[in-house]
Amino acid sequence: MTLQYKEYGKTGDRVSALGFGAMRLPMVDDHVDMELSVSIIKRALDLGVNYVDSAVGYCNGESQVAIGKAVKGRRDKVFVSTKNHYRGESADEWQEYLDQSLERIDVDYIDFYHLHNLSWETYQNQQGSGKPFERFRKAKEDGVIRHMVFSCHDSPENMMKIINTGEFEGMLCQYNLLDRRNEEPIALAHEKGMGVAIMGPVGGGRLVVPSNQIQNMVGGSKSTPEVALRFVFSNSNVTLALSGMNSIEMVEENTATASREEPLTAEERQKVLDALDETKRLSELYCTGCGYCMPCPNGVDIPANFSAMNHYKVWGLKEHAQSQYKRLGRKKDRDGNVTEAWAEACVECGECEPKCPQNIPIIEQLKETHAALGGN
Repeated sequence: MTLQYKEYGKTGDRVSALGFGAMRLPMVDDHVDMELSVSIIKRALDLGVNYVDSAVGYCNGESQVAIGKAVKGRRDKVFVSTKNHYRGESADEWQEYLDQSLERIDVDYIDFYHLHNLSWETYQNQQGSGKPFERFRKAKEDGVIRHMVFSCHDSPENMMKIINTGEFEGMLCQYNLLDRRNEEPIALAHEKGMGVAIMGPVGGGRLVVPSNQIQNMVGGSKSTPEVALRFVFSNSNVTLALSGMNSIEMVEENTATASREEPLTAEERQKVLDALDETKRLSELYCTGCGYCMPCPNGVDIPANFSAMNHYKVWGLKEHAQSQYKRLGRKKDRDGNVTEAWAEACVECGECEPKCPQNIPIIEQLKETHAALGGN
């Protein structure tokens, strides 16, 4: 099978359906294992991946260096994507990050240059003479960057405001089986002729762990990540999905998944959507996360505990749920104090239960949560 490719919006560039996200490269003593990382990226390139993404801060600033080493000798065959996380209003300070990226990657130009984690507020604040957006446009005019794009974690409503400015050729946002809230902005961007890249297609690692519930959504699938990727690829409004791959095995599995001419048949996609609707219904039977039960006088984060339980009970993601629960055992409050926010800290005062609009037996279910997730 051959890796699939798509036109990135109106740019004329044909990109691989799978992009290499260089955020989770192998590390040794807080430094990128450069030899191993470069070999992993090169293996992806050998298999047809032609889009590699990074950012200034990834892997202690060394991710971009690894990309630069990997694309040496084939720069004209690879689309380099990176980001500028500057939030202020100085064009000169914004420029420093661009220059730094060019130096680290050791290239003369960047193909896809993202305003990193752009919010509607930052977009507005960076407009005007002498401000970053003016320099952003000039960088494209000068050929230092080829395409003006943005990544976003803002609300879907604000994301659509940014899309509707008409300033950008593409965007990068989160979308996966566990989080579909950006489907409307994704559709709007595609309708406007923009390219759409997806971050977190396997839920930031949550969908890497085995789950029979998820794997059974698609007959014949070999793993949970395969189902997760095929679901994202099957959205016709999506151009490519970035996967943070840190092993040759992961690269080979994901490129095989991205080589399917039809990620999911219409019938398979509908089956997955129906299953997602059902899991959402089951999740909300357990807890909608409304927060009316909060605050707990004893510091228990009730919605977070039930969110962890949902990942286990509804999605079958036990390992992730246990990890999520364990973190609640040593949660920092706003003042930096470590508190026990997990279910075990409940003293059964009963203050929360009358506040729950769903009449959930919170005390009993907190006990169940600790019994299921709190074991060693």
